[in-house]
Amino acid sequence: MTDAAPTRLLLVDDEASLREPLAEYLTRQGFVVRQAEDAAKARAALLEDVPDLVLLDIMMPGEDGLSLCRHLTETRHLPVILLTAKGEAMDRIVGLEIGADDYVPKPFEPRELVARIRSVLRRANKSAVPTEEDALYEFDGWRLDPLKRKLTDPHGNVVPISSAEFRLLVAFVGHPRQVLDRDRLLDMVQGREAHLFDRAVDNQVSRLRRKMEEDSRDPKLIQTVWGGGYRFAADVRRIAPEAG
Repeated sequence: MTDAAPTRLLLVDDEASLREPLAEYLTRQGFVVRQAEDAAKARAALLEDVPDLVLLDIMMPGEDGLSLCRHLTETRHLPVILLTAKGEAMDRIVGLEIGADDYVPKPFEPRELVARIRSVLRRANKSAVPTEEDALYEFDGWRLDPLKRKLTDPHGNVVPISSAEFRLLVAFVGHPRQVLDRDRLLDMVQGREAHLFDRAVDNQVSRLRRKMEEDSRDPKLIQTVWGGGYRFAADVRRIAPEAG
């Protein structure tokens, strides 16, 4: 029996004085670490090898970390941990809204970062492993395939959704016609300290509505329950996963 392959990380930070010692520390912890000093080099690295998780600084010259984070979560569905400077609360909020899995404010204790990495990977691996509970969800002509993270509209068109939008939609279809308040939704889709950013769920709901509702100003699927949260107002049917 062979050992499991080591976890591959892509560390993106323009500060060599932080990036290089951190890469050395993470390597000693058993990770395989590739470094990139900016978003352009990160994109080039991704063409050569896909990591298991990306550690991403927000403030970088050229394309910033938030723009790269959006690309990673919407097109590659890679777990992302943001490295943020102290006081960048708004950037952390935006990062969580566009699909980042966690954030670590600078300066940070490297051991805490390792714990965060392993926690995010456990969540990602848990959602990626098929179980007997996995099934396709059908509702009002729509279909959501959790294993492939694919949303299909009633006309058969695939609708691109970010990782954050996917997690939110899974929470809704798993609890149809139930009122879910913001705290519960944030616990389901973000976890640690997400309650600090309750506006994040409102923005994710707005984006889902624009993609799924005929009129996002008069939503029929994702309804607002004033003072309570949101309700997914559709009957959801679970069917066996597609082969392959």
